[in-house]
Amino acid sequence: MHQLFIFFHLIFISSFFFCQDFAGAQTTPASTSPYQPAVLQPSTEPSPQASATAAQANLLRQQEELERKAAELDRREQELQNRAPTGKENNWPPFPKFFPITPCFYQDFSEEIPAEYQRVCKMMYYLWMFNCVTLFLNLLACLAYFIDDPNHGMDFGFSILWLVLFTPCSFICWYRPVYKAFRNDSSFNFFFFFFVFFCHVIIVIIQAVGIPYWGNSGWISAFTEIGNGKKAVGGIMMIVACLFTIGAVMSVVLLKMVHSLYRRTGASFQKAQQEFSQGVVTSKGFQTAATGAAISSN
Repeated sequence: MHQLFIFFHLIFISSFFFCQDFAGAQTTPASTSPYQPAVLQPSTEPSPQASATAAQANLLRQQEELERKAAELDRREQELQNRAPTGKENNWPPFPKFFPITPCFYQDFSEEIPAEYQRVCKMMYYLWMFNCVTLFLNLLACLAYFIDDPNHGMDFGFSILWLVLFTPCSFICWYRPVYKAFRNDSSFNFFFFFFVFFCHVIIVIIQAVGIPYWGNSGWISAFTEIGNGKKAVGGIMMIVACLFTIGAVMSVVLLKMVHSLYRRTGASFQKAQQEFSQGVVTSKGFQTAATGAAISSN
């Protein structure tokens, strides 16, 4: 009896553990997959409106950059202009220190002009001074002509105009170009000089002829006055006519001398065009216009 009781007790314990194992096998934890579900990413392509806004902002930024650079260039140029001169100071015209007008040009033949060109360049300078003296004496002769005969007031008026006009214009338009041509070996200045000086030669020849009522005490006016019995006034006008003639002859001779030296320098019309183009590109007005055009195009 006791053995039967032990047998049933063992069966009961074995069935209990068997049920526990079966329940554990049925209750398995949820598996965690190593792969995450796919998540839809939003599109990164910009819209047309955003592209237009970005392009407009880029153009504005470029315009601001150009304006900043232009302002910087203007500032630097202004600083260079306001900076005290450290090089050569203008010495012509040689005004006294107390004179309110300062010299406008720098001129030094021995320093700036090559030795082989100094003689001709000085002769051009002396020719300019001779022409100025002749124009002043022409004014005095026409004044005497006007005092002797009030009908020749027009000659006196034109003589004042020729003195006031031709004295500075001849210096700027043909003497300074030939000076700079010899100084810098500039083809452009040589061509400019030849054109203007040829016109000067024609004008001096007309002045030497002395057409009445043109403001010139030339040969025709002088002989006319002498023929009218006004020998004193006619003599003064003949002196001026001789000076005009000498000036015309000297102008022709110097024109040939400058031309012969020009042919030795290797100058040419192509070089003159290049110098003119470079001068236009580097000028302040051209740079300002180019900057404005670039800004407006953007």
